[in-house]
Amino acid sequence: MISIFLPGAILISVLLYFNRNKIVNYSLVIFYALFLATFAIYQAFHQNSIELGFFKSDALGVLLLLTLAVVAIFALFHGYRYIATHDESRKSRGLFFSAMTMLITATGVAYLSNHIAVTWIFVEITTLSASVLIYHHRNTQALEGVWKYVFICAISITFVFIGILFLSLSLKQTGVEDLSFDSLRDNYAQLNPFWLRLAFLFIFTGFTAKLGLVPMYTAGIDAKDKAPAPAGALFSSVLMNLGFVGIYRFYAIVARTEILPWANTIILIAAFLSVFVATVYMTRIKNIKRMFAYSGIEHMGLVMLGLAAGGIGVYAAILHIVLHAFVKPSLFFQFNQVYRVYHSKSIYDVGNYFKYNRAGAIVLLLGFISSTAMPPSGLFVSEFLIFQSLFVSHHLIILFAVLILLTMIIWGFGSNMFKLLFTPPMIINEARIPKISPWESLSQYLLLAFAVYLAYNPPMYFVNLIQDAVKLLPQ
Repeated sequence: MISIFLPGAILISVLLYFNRNKIVNYSLVIFYALFLATFAIYQAFHQNSIELGFFKSDALGVLLLLTLAVVAIFALFHGYRYIATHDESRKSRGLFFSAMTMLITATGVAYLSNHIAVTWIFVEITTLSASVLIYHHRNTQALEGVWKYVFICAISITFVFIGILFLSLSLKQTGVEDLSFDSLRDNYAQLNPFWLRLAFLFIFTGFTAKLGLVPMYTAGIDAKDKAPAPAGALFSSVLMNLGFVGIYRFYAIVARTEILPWANTIILIAAFLSVFVATVYMTRIKNIKRMFAYSGIEHMGLVMLGLAAGGIGVYAAILHIVLHAFVKPSLFFQFNQVYRVYHSKSIYDVGNYFKYNRAGAIVLLLGFISSTAMPPSGLFVSEFLIFQSLFVSHHLIILFAVLILLTMIIWGFGSNMFKLLFTPPMIINEARIPKISPWESLSQYLLLAFAVYLAYNPPMYFVNLIQDAVKLLPQ
């Protein structure tokens, strides 16, 4: 199916770029959404099948591909609303949807990659397509954002490439040349520990740019702030999941070797620093989109804490990235409506949102509760399991420190959200506020409700996918 989906999706992306007819353009977008959904369902029914020698639809890939399909369809709809409410040229509209479809395609195919070099190639394609979306507004701020993103991602992809070179050196004595993840797991006992340490250090650091983790988290912050909100929703969810896939598949090899305790220490340090950095910024930040972006850094830090703690923490980490991928886009989609009301990202220029868009204000309130993992948020379940794994693995100091930091994040996040929702703005011309249909908030309600459903009443198929993904690690 990849042999059909990949060239088909690339063809649609090219047609979207060259086509200038609005009806044809939106027809192609609808066809792509159906094509993507069909592809994801097909892979779900053909689990563990190998295609083209480099792709394997294992449980982790299928789980994240299904998540991607749901989020991407909503993102394409909000992309349509974004274009419709802005005075976009035909060329700008075509370029926007062309880049969106290419980004979604490259991310989905990378999930299924069973070869580290192939993963590297598709990660690079996501960087290029994301850069087009970040520069969509063609202004100075967008130019600054895209250069920062390209520069940091170029360094990160170079790091991954150097890591692959060290990985091949670790296999030099064995005569094994296959760098597929399956082959590396089968031959883990023959990997040279010295070269493997260096490979892990570079590959882990490289993928932190996509995952949104210290040290390369800054690439994603500017990208989510400068790009249109529907693209920011993809950056803050499915693209971050791509970073997790890259690290998790390589971690599954390292977890079988003697360097596992050392690797866990590296992950714990990066994860804790990520939560710390998110806390520092979220208690001071006044830019609403950047606040949502830093919230993602916090959640990815928690995910990696669960992975390093092991035990139930691995299950919780995978559950957390899926639930986070539904919760965070709902906030970015809603921001689109907030901006249409106030024409500003600054918390100083907004307020009393309940008065101007009640359905949207409830989404923001529910999104705040969900994102901060307060009951009945779905993320409450996965965070509780991550804390349980830290306790069981005797990381008590980290656990208490993280709990204090999360309390500060709730305070900072809550202060800004309640200012937006309830406090009257200093200056506003109410006559110019557009009327926003409650139906435009429907997708956000569905995403938030879906996260709660998967956390508290998960279907057995969903649970089995996570459990099978956990089995990639040694039991």
